[in-house]
Amino acid sequence: MADERTLQGVESSAIGLLHRAVEMDQKERFTEAVFCYSEGIKLLLDVVKATTDEKKKQHLRKNIASYMDRAETIKKSVEKLKESGKYHEQIKIESNSVGHSYEKIFGSYMDEALTTVEIEDPYIRNVHQIYNLLRFCELLVKHNQDKRGNVKMIRLLTGLESDTGQVDSQKNKLFQIKSSLQKFNINLTIEFSPTLHDREIRFNNGWIIKIGRGLDIYKPTETKFSIGSCDFSLRHCHETTIDIFHRKHTKTDTG
Repeated sequence: MADERTLQGVESSAIGLLHRAVEMDQKERFTEAVFCYSEGIKLLLDVVKATTDEKKKQHLRKNIASYMDRAETIKKSVEKLKESGKYHEQIKIESNSVGHSYEKIFGSYMDEALTTVEIEDPYIRNVHQIYNLLRFCELLVKHNQDKRGNVKMIRLLTGLESDTGQVDSQKNKLFQIKSSLQKFNINLTIEFSPTLHDREIRFNNGWIIKIGRGLDIYKPTETKFSIGSCDFSLRHCHETTIDIFHRKHTKTDTG
């Protein structure tokens, strides 16, 4: 049986997740809401199993039932919209806001059905932009490891560095990422387009994420040793809008 301090920690984490679920629910960010409801409910069930206070058990079970009902209602509504091809969710990131790591933005749309990711972003050119791509690739690797994901292919379409003297350096860095990903059984293909303008990321499980600034949503830190330099959840962001759609058939379905 878990000790009291551990039990309190689990319950506190559950409450935090469920409060987040309600907040996302109210903001109509339903996919993230369902994810938070699900994770929070799992933790509360662990608390129910471990606690010996029958009155508390009854109280927790009542709350769990309420959260489960709400999560199920959202799931059914989302599934109807997904089936009709009308699902649309929008997130607005305010200037200088924090808490918008790639994991927070993309994590709830990644599941076992995800095998191929397409990235269209004309500005994977400068060093910090290529680092952004690397961070996103790391998220996919962690997804495979932590959640038993099945990502096998990443397709990148981007633009060439405008300074022709830097093109070789850009390509070299991208191919280093490709080489590193191969060690994790993920193949990265790289193509360049001189006319690419729009930015979007497509998952072959149906999710399409369009970010006004692409992956380049973070402001630079004051120094390389400032808080937020390594952890993107602590990094200040540029203002941008994220539009999330779901389509039953995406370009990535073909291969």
